[in-house]
Parts: sequence; structure tokens; C-alpha cells
Amino acid sequence: MLKVIKRNGNKVDFDSSKIKNAIIKAFKEVDKKITESAKLKAGLIAKEISNTYTEYLSVEAIQDMVEDKLLDTDRRDVAKAYIRYRCKRNVNREISKDLSKRYDNYISLVKGNNEEVIKENSNKDTRIIPTMRDYLAGFTCKEMAEKLLVPKEIIDAHNKGIIHFHDMDYSPGMPMTNCSLINLEDMLQNGTVISGTMIEKPHSFRTACTIATQIIAQVASSQYGGNTISLSHLAPFVDISRKKIKKKVKYEIGIASGNPELIDELTEKRLKEEIADGVQTIQYQLITISSTNGQSPFTSIFMYLGEVSDKQTKNDLAMIIEEVLRQRIKGVKNEKGAPITIAFPKLLYVLEEDNVHENSKYWYLTKLAAECSSKRLVPDYISEKKMRELKQNNCFPCMGKRKL
Repeated sequence: MLKVIKRNGNKVDFDSSKIKNAIIKAFKEVDKKITESAKLKAGLIAKEISNTYTEYLSVEAIQDMVEDKLLDTDRRDVAKAYIRYRCKRNVNREISKDLSKRYDNYISLVKGNNEEVIKENSNKDTRIIPTMRDYLAGFTCKEMAEKLLVPKEIIDAHNKGIIHFHDMDYSPGMPMTNCSLINLEDMLQNGTVISGTMIEKPHSFRTACTIATQIIAQVASSQYGGNTISLSHLAPFVDISRKKIKKKVKYEIGIASGNPELIDELTEKRLKEEIADGVQTIQYQLITISSTNGQSPFTSIFMYLGEVSDKQTKNDLAMIIEEVLRQRIKGVKNEKGAPITIAFPKLLYVLEEDNVHENSKYWYLTKLAAECSSKRLVPDYISEKKMRELKQNNCFPCMGKRKL
């Protein structure tokens, strides 16, 4: 007896009544009624398939035979009706499958056990509503990518685990950029616009840090993927704060009676406090704010002394780098007050002639970076020498997840 291999892989006995009913429906669509002739032809085709084949046949193979046999008759109009009926059934089957898949995705997301979305991006907390909303929209975009935009062989390889198509819920169909090197220097020095509001050049290091975090949040909301900032773009604002603080110190202690060395000492002390506050602002903001698509900004911080040539600015940049490393070593506290290691922002530390030798001026920063690595697994290290060899004599910021 003929066995049928169903679409789910199960094997069942051939049921001729199903073939008869499908053929009769095709005749009815054309003739607007069920005739004895239709019943007879449907029975003959079903019987011929049953008697001719005794092995296993798939559902699709049997339906192909029905099409061929109808096309061999004088009722090609019925054959076309059967083909339309078959196509409609396939579409309805796919829609039903899609609806079931969407429902399963939704439920697993709400329950927090959708492993794919949990592992896809470490900077997305799937427990919060904005992130859930973003993923629900992403399901639709991903479905569009799978069915319309991405070649089938790539989708098959992705589903089999041969390759991984990252951010499929965004990248194939959405007009968004992926991963940005944020030009903080331009926006801080020349001003920028956020949410329709003009943000002018900041007048202190602390304010520059606050504006920088707002810029990062805006960029993260307008793209998928990560972003990188360079501390060298913040360094010029250290001296702006220095001058403001020095002016206040002179006023407080009196210029006439003030000791220049004391003034400088107090100025540098307060300046370091402001640098600590600014760095802390960046760290806390980047681990607590969420972009409009419900994710924490995947930000990398580039620490490269060679980006600045002015002696004072380089020393100020070294002060910022030192504070960033010290605060990362210290860690942040979780809800129970225990220090923990945070994932973001990523830190990128460049090894160069000024910090790679024990007798070099900024060797102390490299030692501090090594201590930080031993305790917090950051920073990642970039060789200025090697990058210049590979990148046409350039050394530039990269994404934290792409170590060079």
C-alpha cells in the first residue's frame, strides 16, 4: 500500500478521499457545481496514483502528479484551478506557521527565555519594556529579511549555524548606519543640536563630559551597533576648567596675599576633583541610560596620548586616562552595594613610545592599565607601532569588539 510522507516527516497510509476532495473543489470552482463527471475523474486520478505507486511518496510529489494528470485531460481550466487551490493552501500554511512563530517569539521574549535575543547583544536588557518593544519590531524586520531581502542560501547557512548574520532585525531592511566613530571634537568645539536645541561649546570639563554622554545617547538611538569616542577630544576642556578654577582660587584667597605656588596647588587639587566628577559622569551615564531602542550604548573609549601634540594638553589627557583607569579598577556597586565589573564602556589603551618603556614619561599609565586588566579584564591593548605598519602609518580608534 502506498505510504505518504507528510510535511512534518510522519508516514501515513495514502488516503484517496483527500485527493478526490481537492480535485472536486477545483471542478466546482470552474463549473460552479459538482457534477458526476467531476466525481468520476477525481476517483480515476486518485485510483491511478494509488495503484501505480507502492513506495513512499511525499505530499508534494502526489500533488505534482495530480496537476500533471489534470493537464493531460481536456479540462486544463480545472488544472489551473487546482494549481491556484494548491498555491492558496501553501500560502495559508505559511501564514499559519508564521503566526505561530511570531506568537512563540513574543511569549519567549516576555517570559525572558528567548535565548537568541538574549545572546545577540550584551547591551540590551530584554526585561525592560522599550527593549521588548524594539525586539517585537525587530521580529517583523527579521522576517522580511528572511523572506524577501537576504539570499536563501545565506539564511539557510545562518539557521544551520554555519554563519551568523548579526543584527538581522535591523541591518538588511532599515535605513540605519552601523557602528560610528563619534566626532566629539567637532560637536564640542563648534556646538551641536540635540532634539532641536542648540548646545554651545562647553565652558568646563565637567559640562563637556555631560554633553558627550548626551551625544552618545543620541547616536546610539539613531543606529545599530556600537560607537567609539576619543578622550583626546575632551582633553582641551581640562585647561578651560583649570583657568576658571584658578580665577576662583585667586578671588578666594586674595591675589595680593596669595602665594603663587599655593594657588597652583589648590587649582590642581580642585581640577583633579572635577576630572574625577566628569569621568564618573561618563561611566554612570553610559551604564544607566538607554537609547530610544531600549539598549545601553555600546561605547568604546579610545585612550591615545599620540593624538595630541601640545604638551599641556597631552599631560591633561594623561590625567583623564589615569582617572578612567582608577575608576574602572574601583568598579561600580550593584544593588547590594558590592563592587562589580561592568561591560561598558569598553576601554582601548594604545601602547606607544611614551608609555611602553619603564623609563618613558607615561609608563605609570601602562602599569595602571595592567593592574586594571588583572582586576577588570579591560582595557584592550592596541600597538601604535603595529597599527601604523598595517594601516598606512595611521593609528586611529576602532570598535572595542574589534581588537587590533
